[in-house]
Amino acid sequence: MSHKHLDRFQLKMEPLSARPHRFAIEATAVEPGREPGPMSDAGGELIAELARCVRTARQRDKPVMCAFGAHAIKNGLAPVLVRLIGDNWLTHLATNGAGIIHDWEFSYLGASCEDVAQMVTEGRFGNWHETGLYLNLALNIGAYEGRGYGESIGAMIHTQGLDIPSEADLEGAVAAHLAHDPQQSAAAADLLWVVRRFELAPGRLDIPHPWRRYSAQGNAFELGIPLTGHPMVGHDIIYNHPMNLCSCLGRCAERDFLTFAEAVSHLDGGGVYISIGSAVMSPMIFEKSLSMAQNLAIQRGQHIDDHYIAVVDLASSSWDWSQGEPPEEDPAYYLRFNKTFSRMGGTLRYVQADNRDFLLTLSRELGRPG
Repeated sequence: MSHKHLDRFQLKMEPLSARPHRFAIEATAVEPGREPGPMSDAGGELIAELARCVRTARQRDKPVMCAFGAHAIKNGLAPVLVRLIGDNWLTHLATNGAGIIHDWEFSYLGASCEDVAQMVTEGRFGNWHETGLYLNLALNIGAYEGRGYGESIGAMIHTQGLDIPSEADLEGAVAAHLAHDPQQSAAAADLLWVVRRFELAPGRLDIPHPWRRYSAQGNAFELGIPLTGHPMVGHDIIYNHPMNLCSCLGRCAERDFLTFAEAVSHLDGGGVYISIGSAVMSPMIFEKSLSMAQNLAIQRGQHIDDHYIAVVDLASSSWDWSQGEPPEEDPAYYLRFNKTFSRMGGTLRYVQADNRDFLLTLSRELGRPG
């Protein structure tokens, strides 16, 4: 049965500059040297322990992964994250679709975040031309070029533009790859549809990003550090725009998920995983990745047990997660992200903290002589 679909080409898109913004990056940005707010005694002890684990992991050439929700970007923490990857403390960044969008809007416009309630009432929420056009186009081109989700956006930010293939080149790619690489042929065909439907001229499309120094994605791309994007279809405002093509988006997201899983597969032996304010994306992709990595390790006669997980969130929890799961009558049982991570083996620590204070304190601790 074929059900009716909403036609996004009928939507009225508005320029991003017409949107009232809640945050301006120059006012919101947290610079690495800023003094953090006070931490609890338990929080300070955990961060000191975490810093020791990070140092040991890097001495052993083990990954130190950091996954975070969109609030880390909205709170202006990209400069701190960039410092940590630039200093070789963090080897992998991961965020959700909203984190990708806020990071891009900050680098492109210098501002982000809208009043959701007001904009939904007015039928304007998410219906912003540049965000939908440029992010989707970057993903459509990135899928054809073999890039991941975060890499596709990071490349656009860093190079300040996109290279659009001609129809003739794409037609040739469809035919050339059909026999031996039909997936690449399909990616070329999808991009060909986009180029034709939107009448895109071939060649360089310049897209200035005046605030790109504040971008986690752009700087990660420049430094060669993976920043993987882990979206969910329909969760983000870029799905409102008719440029959105989920076959292309899915190719990029699949590459990033497998890049993430590959990093997880190397955690054994003292690797570190830090999860900041992500109640759904981070624990869900981690458990699937660890299961796949464990499957491969068992086939080699090995097992992944020696890894350290630090979870940071504003939610309070009186339970000691190093003791396993709490009973169902304990409210802590329903902190799903902690419950998931408690099942992942290794060592689990939880700290209740503002993400700004946590990352600034960790950065300061790592800057001390070890």
